[in-house]
Amino acid sequence: MPTLMSAPAGPMDAEASGLAPLPTAQAEFDNYVVPDTFMPTPSRPVRLRARPLRDGIRVPNHRHAWAQVAYTPRGVIQIAVADAAWIVPPSRAIWIPPDIEHSLLVNEPSYLRTLYVHPDVIPTGLDQCRVVEVSALLRELIAAIDVPSPDLDPPREQLLGALILDELRRASPLPLEVPLPRDKRLLTLCTAMLADPARAWTLDKWARFAGASPRTIGRLFRQELNMSFVQWRQQALLAQAIPLASKGYPLSRIARELGYRSQSAFSAMFKRTFGRTPTDFFATAPDTTFVGTDERTDD
Repeated sequence: MPTLMSAPAGPMDAEASGLAPLPTAQAEFDNYVVPDTFMPTPSRPVRLRARPLRDGIRVPNHRHAWAQVAYTPRGVIQIAVADAAWIVPPSRAIWIPPDIEHSLLVNEPSYLRTLYVHPDVIPTGLDQCRVVEVSALLRELIAAIDVPSPDLDPPREQLLGALILDELRRASPLPLEVPLPRDKRLLTLCTAMLADPARAWTLDKWARFAGASPRTIGRLFRQELNMSFVQWRQQALLAQAIPLASKGYPLSRIARELGYRSQSAFSAMFKRTFGRTPTDFFATAPDTTFVGTDERTDD
């Protein structure tokens, strides 16, 4: 029998991040099902499940007793926890430690490869959520383990899994996190900014919108998010750029939709953050090999 895990609400609903509207048409996905065949065990500590997911699929808040890696060789997904959200573009992956309540939203048609990792084999240093770039080696290792169970003997699966975990341990995190506050006034401001990133309001105007003084809002940004209003806005805009770029929008349109006066201004900000131009960052060729037809919505 599969394990059925309900989706309890956390202290702050992770799906309230505002990074993308949640489709009401998918409200039926209120439970999370993990078939026994995909559960990691001490003898098979790294398991993989792969399937295509349509645009708008939502998995509400849930948690696992194991860690997981969500990787989309094609498409964009959004992962949110209580105090942060990540938009994961193609050829990047997100690591989620055990017992971290999270939600998933599919921003566009995607092919999702999910690795389930038993707690006994988690490398040191992977105790926080992080987005990493999928190297050519890591991409091929994940593809090699993405075969039907009868065709993959356990010793080979263990060797591939160990190499995958070593690559993840060595991978540098990418600054794709958008931290979210707990203060209701600041959360109101942040979700509104994420919903309309091109709205170029000043801090004074945003503070009035949130029902607080600019000084209070500035203090809350520093206290709760450890960054300034300007720094947080820049991080949020970078996250919003990812799904636009994945749709093939030219940089000029992305810059315009995010409120930048010019493409060069957007590119300069992007390069300061990532150390690469937007063109270089999104040039990683995704692995578009599709395996399997499992279209269930769990992650």
